[in-house]
Amino acid sequence: MKMLHPHGVCSDEDFEEYIEYAIEGRRPVKEQMNKRKPDDEFAKIDLSYFNAQGAEVIVRCPESVEASATLYPQKSGMLVERSDNEGQGEIHQPETKVQGKADEPVIQNIPAVQVAEEVSIPKLREQHFTINYDSTWFSYESIILPYLVGAKSVVVEDPYIRATHQVQNFVRFCEAVLKQASVRNIELIISYYNETNVQEMAERLLDIKQSLLEFDVNLDVKVNENLHDREIRIDNGWVVKIGGGLDFFQKPESWFGVGANDLSLRKCLETKVDIFRSQDN
Repeated sequence: MKMLHPHGVCSDEDFEEYIEYAIEGRRPVKEQMNKRKPDDEFAKIDLSYFNAQGAEVIVRCPESVEASATLYPQKSGMLVERSDNEGQGEIHQPETKVQGKADEPVIQNIPAVQVAEEVSIPKLREQHFTINYDSTWFSYESIILPYLVGAKSVVVEDPYIRATHQVQNFVRFCEAVLKQASVRNIELIISYYNETNVQEMAERLLDIKQSLLEFDVNLDVKVNENLHDREIRIDNGWVVKIGGGLDFFQKPESWFGVGANDLSLRKCLETKVDIFRSQDN
């Protein structure tokens, strides 16, 4: 800090950037410790900071943001009890009864493979983080899929679904949504300029609509000429705001290179992501 700001003046934006770099460097240490320790000491904590607005910002490593060990770090051989008013409760070694003599039940540990299926997934929480320039391992699935549980309808407001690559991004977004089987309707609200080839855009969106119908999902497309902001609203109460909308991926150096098809391997543009509960829920 003294080298970067020798006069002792540092903006909140710069300070938060330094904090994120520091926490990102610390997280691999925390995750390695969690792998080595037999208990869940390091699974009980996360790495985050509170920004100048008082919001908690969770910092993850780009290379492990989709890893289940990072998102759900509890050990497979332990059950974690949770309450509504507390984070993680006591950890108990699971037990089950095995058939034996009458009134003399035999107790033994459940095999880890069975316990893994019984571990409860932690409750979803609000997130506010930055996707840095050139980062990888981000995709529509990694950002939105966990928040689609139980959803039946998704509304996407994005004025920039016009160019070929933007429409292709929307197709990939729809593919991510389809992985949550409960979703039955996707509403897309868009805008366009006078020079936009409206007929071509309409034909492409109609192709997407027909394709989604094969999966029993309906696509409604609406136009709002005054639309500027980008937002994804889910009917279960979650709202996802991505600064760059769906178009936060860089153009690949070659369409025959790694990342051309798998967006999690594609380099990103810098953008902020805010995931929060709607005040109406």
